[in-house]
Amino acid sequence: MSQGLKEISLNLSKLPRHVAIIMDGNGRWAKKQGKKRIEGHKVGAEVVREITTYCAKNEEIKYLTLYAFSTENWKRPKMEVDFLMNLLDKYLKQELDTYIKNGVKLEVIGDISKFSKKLQDRINYTKEKTKDASKLTQVLALNYGSRDEITRAIKELCSNNEEVTEENIAKHLDTGKSNIPDVDLLIRTSGEIRISNFLLWQIAYAEMFFTPTLWPDFTEEELDKIIKEFKKRDRRFGGI
Repeated sequence: MSQGLKEISLNLSKLPRHVAIIMDGNGRWAKKQGKKRIEGHKVGAEVVREITTYCAKNEEIKYLTLYAFSTENWKRPKMEVDFLMNLLDKYLKQELDTYIKNGVKLEVIGDISKFSKKLQDRINYTKEKTKDASKLTQVLALNYGSRDEITRAIKELCSNNEEVTEENIAKHLDTGKSNIPDVDLLIRTSGEIRISNFLLWQIAYAEMFFTPTLWPDFTEEELDKIIKEFKKRDRRFGGI
């Protein structure tokens, strides 16, 4: 590799092209405020809008993946799950203009077949309406679990009689089907230091940041600080 190409490669590794966030702390935020958990989710949805808009305006960021509903979240009380489903439907309906105005394309990873037909239709409608947007791809992880994603990918490989290789597995992952690159920067809010079955394959070489800030309190300013810290890190990808 020539020196010029090497420098370009090194410079690109300093860019947070794909930011992924585990949005944690809505319930604890509500409890601290003396409110019901659903109030935390409402404010959390407003923060999603703010952070998505910020990323759309940041030319360095091309993908923003948000852990919105995991395969494990079905274990929560039915009333809370129902509220989250309705909140997602309402969010997508209300934010369509925001998506279009800011050049945001919606993609989804996870198995949405478990959702109601109404919600599936809303998701697919939003994807269709935003498919030509090019500033930012917002990826919502819905009914998503990384182990489930990898298992489904392996099953597809076997049913197609394809060789099990890293390249083929990656191609059959939800992210691979949508040409979503690996994660550069992973952030988890709320102070918890764990991955929670999120993008296990795709974060192989991601830089990780854990902030004590609860998701409803997370701001553009804090994300900007994290990105500045990210750029200071030396990403060697297994090399020297």
